[in-house]
Amino acid sequence: MRTAKLTPYAFVTPAMVLLIAFGVLPLIVALAVSFTDMDISGLANWSNVEFAGLDNYERLVADPDFWQAFGNTVFFAVIGVPTVVLVSLGVALLLARSEAPFYRALRSFYFIPAITGIVAISLVWGYLYNTQFGLFNWLLSLVGVPPVQWLSDPLLAKFSVAFVAIWRGTGLNIIIFLAALQGVPKEYTEAAALDGAGSWRTTRSIVIPLLRFAIFFVTVTTIIAWLQFFDEPFVLTDGGPLGATTSMSIFLYKEGFRLNQFGYASAGSVVLFVIIALVTMLQLRLRRPDVEY
Repeated sequence: MRTAKLTPYAFVTPAMVLLIAFGVLPLIVALAVSFTDMDISGLANWSNVEFAGLDNYERLVADPDFWQAFGNTVFFAVIGVPTVVLVSLGVALLLARSEAPFYRALRSFYFIPAITGIVAISLVWGYLYNTQFGLFNWLLSLVGVPPVQWLSDPLLAKFSVAFVAIWRGTGLNIIIFLAALQGVPKEYTEAAALDGAGSWRTTRSIVIPLLRFAIFFVTVTTIIAWLQFFDEPFVLTDGGPLGATTSMSIFLYKEGFRLNQFGYASAGSVVLFVIIALVTMLQLRLRRPDVEY
């Protein structure tokens, strides 16, 4: 009997160990380091590390590069989150309309970006965006449009990088929505059809309300992902041009691993964690109860 009570904890323990080792402990270490002036010399000799108090946080508030990265992150999140959620939901609703082999093949096709390595994706998109030999500029040249600086113009680079991330981010969310759609009872949609409700009315009044939890889950995870936005701008532009695509994660990476300002970078990571935590808690507070029929 006692063994049966301990069995669930045995299954949960490996996941908890990984969470503590790679989630909780790094956060505690970052919080501690953020109050020091640790740099590359501090790694070689701990005696070179001194307590800095709130100096790193004060420096962060006064750093224009940090605020530029913060503004870029907000821009990417505002553009990317609603687009990813709406596109993923729309595509999933279309794919769920039929069980024909063609639609099943499309489901696999849309999932490919989610399982393809970011380096391979960025190399392909880098060639597509290439000013001289890229496919996009070649297509524009056919109608007499001059070459476009997709990744060299500061404003255009934001949208170019965001587009790649949106394309890459929809695959997994489509699968999540498709799985949620499998849980919508067919009796409800069949009853709505018998009552004369059209496809759009059925989707809007029955299907989407029943997907509320899935929409909430996808929204939360997507917001967290975009607040941690790193892969696409790092590989495509390295945060350029002129810092136009430098997200907070890239800013922290450069400060910590290129400039070796570990205390300063740790302070920034704590601020980013607090922002993500506050946004997530706000969403949890605003969440409406699930719909049941």
